[in-house]
Amino acid sequence: MLYRLSALSFLLVAAPAIAAPPPQPDDIQIPHELTDPAMADKLSNMVQAISQAFLQLPVGEVQAAAEGRQPTAQEKKLTVRDLGRRDNPDFDRDFGRQIAQTKPMIQQSMSAFSKALPAITRSLSQAAEALDQAAANMPQPMDQQR
Repeated sequence: MLYRLSALSFLLVAAPAIAAPPPQPDDIQIPHELTDPAMADKLSNMVQAISQAFLQLPVGEVQAAAEGRQPTAQEKKLTVRDLGRRDNPDFDRDFGRQIAQTKPMIQQSMSAFSKALPAITRSLSQAAEALDQAAANMPQPMDQQR
């Protein structure tokens, strides 16, 4: 789950770079955000905030609804964190440790992506050129080929 949250945060930052049309191979510039260590800190803080918010989500009412009954007053207060504590008395400490480990993972992901970005962009440019060539060679519906 933590990996998905960190990947989501990373994709939110990378979205403008991915959404832009691929530049020519000689024009490739790595976005500053992908090489800035402060961005890894910012993303780690976002993952931590999102994770804490997730732990506070009430789930008792959902469980009661799934069972086709009204929730008890205690179930209305039941959160994701409470469920985690049921199975693991060290849940808070273990979860905190896992969140702390996201920063190096985010840094490694950003570094790997920034190193791969030129090759990805070149591949996208080549794919776009191949599609253009294929489209140019397709028969047009209005062509009379008899």
